[in-house]
Amino acid sequence: MSAGRSSPFAGRRVAITGASGSLGRELLRAFHSCGASLVALTTSSEPLQLMSASGDPIPLEQRSWRCGQEAELSELLSHIDILVINHGINAHADRSAAALERSLEVNALSSIRLLELFASAAQDPNGSVKPGPGEPPRREVWINSSEAEILPAVSPLYEISKRLLGQLISLRAFDLAGPKLRIRRLVLGPFRSNLNPIGVMGAAFVAQAVLRLAAWDWGLIIVTPNPLTYVLMPLVALIRWIYMGLFSRPGHQSPA
Repeated sequence: MSAGRSSPFAGRRVAITGASGSLGRELLRAFHSCGASLVALTTSSEPLQLMSASGDPIPLEQRSWRCGQEAELSELLSHIDILVINHGINAHADRSAAALERSLEVNALSSIRLLELFASAAQDPNGSVKPGPGEPPRREVWINSSEAEILPAVSPLYEISKRLLGQLISLRAFDLAGPKLRIRRLVLGPFRSNLNPIGVMGAAFVAQAVLRLAAWDWGLIIVTPNPLTYVLMPLVALIRWIYMGLFSRPGHQSPA
């Protein structure tokens, strides 16, 4: 996407987890080209330095965090327009108890905690985020669930944790999505990264495609060379929506 005031992301403050990974870096570059203000959320202590296509440094704020410490980001999230939840790990063939716990924590539970925190911030009338020109004050959270949510990824724990994440997103969307918060799901095929060095797509291509589809106002964003995903994922999402809508209800807190 090209930069300019016409971009729906121009002037938005965007925070991205997994910012030091291959896709995180390319998403930062893509948002920068659209005129967004950037916050890089990373577990790395190394300064993140990115260059634009023209060779100029990309201005960004960097914030270190750890899974399990999501609450420490509450103040920051109250001043964010778009949160992209993009972090993850791949245990590959490891099926140990430690790998299972780590995969569930990083790929699913941490993402859902961030979703809940951001949703809470979106409901806060004291938040300082301003809408873009002509747009309502609606914040967005984009969650990278991966096509491993519905298809094999040659990594059992990665598949299990991503399927759990997908189920939880579908369930919590009933209560969290609304006039003040939009939830977009990113279903991405194999792209080259440290987690998957043999991916068939480039991270830059994927980032550009994600922003293009988001600019077209798509809520379910699928980028993959596998045609089955374009058929199965909307069907799975619809079945979940029907099933969970029929057999779940919003919780009610008991009076103190």
